[in-house]
Amino acid sequence: MVDERLTTMAHLLRRAGFGSSRDELEDYAARPYEDVVDDLVNPERFEPLDEDTLERFYPHIFSNKDNPAVWNGRWFWRMVNTRRPLEEKMALFWHHVFATGWTKSEHTPSMVIHIEMLRKNGLQNFRTLLLEISKDPAMSFWLDNSENHGNAPNENYGRELLELFSMGIGTYGEPDVKDAARAFTGWTFEQPLPLYPTGHYNAKFQFRPEDHDNSEKTFLGVTGNLNGEDIIDLIVKQEANARFICRHIYNFFVADEPQIPAWSVTPPQDEAGIDILVKSYMDSDADIRTVMKTLFLSDFFKRARGKRVKCPAEFIAGTIKLTGEFREIEPGLPTLDAASIVMGQKLMDPPTVEGWHTGKEWIDGGTLTERINFATARVGNPEMPGTRTIIDRLSGSGDPITPSELVDGVLDLAGPIEVAEETRTALLHLAELDGELEFDSSSERTKSEDRIARMLALAVASREYQFA
Repeated sequence: MVDERLTTMAHLLRRAGFGSSRDELEDYAARPYEDVVDDLVNPERFEPLDEDTLERFYPHIFSNKDNPAVWNGRWFWRMVNTRRPLEEKMALFWHHVFATGWTKSEHTPSMVIHIEMLRKNGLQNFRTLLLEISKDPAMSFWLDNSENHGNAPNENYGRELLELFSMGIGTYGEPDVKDAARAFTGWTFEQPLPLYPTGHYNAKFQFRPEDHDNSEKTFLGVTGNLNGEDIIDLIVKQEANARFICRHIYNFFVADEPQIPAWSVTPPQDEAGIDILVKSYMDSDADIRTVMKTLFLSDFFKRARGKRVKCPAEFIAGTIKLTGEFREIEPGLPTLDAASIVMGQKLMDPPTVEGWHTGKEWIDGGTLTERINFATARVGNPEMPGTRTIIDRLSGSGDPITPSELVDGVLDLAGPIEVAEETRTALLHLAELDGELEFDSSSERTKSEDRIARMLALAVASREYQFA
């Protein structure tokens, strides 16, 4: 019998965070769902992680700012251990939307600050987020706004601001792009000293009034001596902005949508759900915290179980939550970055300004093999803390376990993972090959515990485990 209370809470924790251990899930599920949502959208209620401890054990994470792998390892550590899971999830979400990459600048300190900016502002008013992204040195260099001069405008940032970051194709015209670009002239950054041999210096936003175009501009029908802040204010007032951002939110937190270039010609699969989010956005004057609370409390969200393919970062962090690794400080954090790369997602370095293609495009023969190998090798190890906890829960009474009880118990404790009847039948067939699990002797117990671990590995190798 499916425990809807646990299943719904597990769904929430996968979408608003990166999953949970069974103990964490049961603690959350003991509380009213609405109270949990309220805490999730107000992460400042909880103490941030103590990163001083991490610094002592991983000094190179803080001293070597030129290696994205160690910083991404730290990000995975935060995903797994934070008491503010939505804060990290929003940073990952906005990293998908405001795709900005290391490859062009090769300046890791700017990318670290960029991610921290997304973390800090991820639940703020969208107006605030757009302002901060427009001032961000990593973005300024990525989309050439540092080359946007009053006497020689560069339209790259102005175009992507409208096309991919705020409104979408078909909601503005070419004159709007040109005058948006002119409004952001002079928004640049102070060039940092080279990383070598002087050290690791940050870039800082700088407005150069002598390089700003102060002439009259017209944007979305409004004429005046507009600057970048005026452009942002006008964008956020548009329903087109609300619809575009809410579709992004739906795509990342509810169910996979077509890729962004198709949005101008392909309507959302759930118009009613998008309408609910748009109303929340407009009524709250673009307050993202309010929109996310509306989302998590909605019936369409609660029904959308298994409707999204996990991106590699979600897949890795969720598997680590399941295995119980890295709850204490231990070696190996930077290897998680390498695992994510071979699955198709290099954090802090998306392939283009369009970001990563999501949904089924995460899966091909190579990436699926990497995902399954990563999960099964870790979860199938009986010495992993999380695997050991599941083994102890199933075998604690010492009573024999039938093959059916083994399959259902593992699927329940590892998620719950809701699988199709076809998947359950296949797992049951394999479980029945060795009969009941016995625990009367040490040899029987060892054999049975290994079988539980193997069944866990099969569960995370299932099709259903690829979905959130």
